[in-house]
Amino acid sequence: MSHDIKSAERPAPDHVLTAIADYALSYVIESPLAYETAGYCLMDTLACGFQALKYPACTKLMGPVVPGATLTGGARVPGTSYELDPINAAFNIGAMIRWLDFNDTWLAAEWGHPSDNLGGILAVADYLSRSGKPVTVRDVLTGMIKAHEIQGVLALENSFNRVGLDHVLLVRVASTAVVTAMLGGTRDQIVNAVSNAWIDGGALRTYRHAPNTGSRKSWAAGDATSRAVRHALFALKDEMGYPSALSAKTWGFQDVLFKGKALALPQPFGSYVMENVLFKISYPAEFHAQTAVEAAMTLHPQISAKLDQIERVAIETQEPGVRIIDKTGPLSNPADRDHCIQYMVAIPLLFGRLNASDYEDAVAHDPRVDELRAKMQVKENATFTQEYYAADKRYIGNAVQVFFKDGSASPRIEVDYPIGHRKRRSEGMPVLVKKFEASVAAHFQPKQTEAIKKIFADPAALALMPVSDFVAKMVSAG
Repeated sequence: MSHDIKSAERPAPDHVLTAIADYALSYVIESPLAYETAGYCLMDTLACGFQALKYPACTKLMGPVVPGATLTGGARVPGTSYELDPINAAFNIGAMIRWLDFNDTWLAAEWGHPSDNLGGILAVADYLSRSGKPVTVRDVLTGMIKAHEIQGVLALENSFNRVGLDHVLLVRVASTAVVTAMLGGTRDQIVNAVSNAWIDGGALRTYRHAPNTGSRKSWAAGDATSRAVRHALFALKDEMGYPSALSAKTWGFQDVLFKGKALALPQPFGSYVMENVLFKISYPAEFHAQTAVEAAMTLHPQISAKLDQIERVAIETQEPGVRIIDKTGPLSNPADRDHCIQYMVAIPLLFGRLNASDYEDAVAHDPRVDELRAKMQVKENATFTQEYYAADKRYIGNAVQVFFKDGSASPRIEVDYPIGHRKRRSEGMPVLVKKFEASVAAHFQPKQTEAIKKIFADPAALALMPVSDFVAKMVSAG
């Protein structure tokens, strides 16, 4: 966009802003596959949240910001008794969803976790439904499909992590567009809200990387989706927007934070991302290591009797795996450990499992874990990198092989794509349902567990259910 920097004349809104707004407001989702996948995604995302409620590090951040700041008739937080304003409810839901690094993911030039947006979508949907608006679970699924699409298409060719920004930037943008539309915002109001979401800039990725890896990475998405609800509610009050928030010379997002590059929209918004989303079904682990964990699980029974004879462990991964999760030295907290490929391979090699509790101190302080980590060699496999970025594959390949002191070696186990990949849907979805049912059973009493399982067993009836009734099924006693 060409614009005289001295001129105070406000330009037309940036194309990215209007494209997002038009899609969020007017696009009709017609893909049965997208809705079917969204139903599984809703199930899986809630499962991740219920599992997180077992961890005090998560629950201490939940509830009202200050004691007593609840809202009778407000948005409820599934698995808890909290009733909150929709902004804070969005933070609560978003934080519990993301806490264990177990919800869905999207890998492209930028990666992220599109189901993080459910925090804002479900909070606003419940708030509206309890206020008498006709909001159904299908509306939630539609919002999820659209938020997935906005976040995922923006991620295809725009690499924010390469300039040091965290991917939750796209959660804030996608959630803002979708919840503003859900609240009844006009096209102009959605443009205004989304412009403010971009103007917020982006959180630095330092909390995801050594030597600063920490628990903020578990609540950053909750923060982003709650910020989106704030922008949406302001826009409904006709708070102004900033039409060239992205393209303004010197002061716009692109010049300040994206090295002067124009943001790319490589394809129209539709339902592509939800249809192709990657689920973390079996292991709560950073996604670039999912297939490495699967390979290590395959090797465990073959090497478990020879653990004391291991000389080295060779791990081949993609370039992002090397850049993000190849980590040596002491690991100080669970957030550090679930972003260390050596740790995520060591646990299944040693114990034949990888659960969320395996990142806690009780397991991490077993001296065998760090002893085995010290024997690991991580290197990039160029083919894995090429297939990771290939649009027709989107593989997340890893290979693991164990070498012993006597000169022998285990088989080299290579896994190209994990069970949560679209290519393994028929295999993966029954496992996803089991993950959900186990998560529900571990959190709720048997009678409530059966009621929750029953509503998810009939997708057609679930889609028609008012959101207020849906969330009521998952409220826990105080």
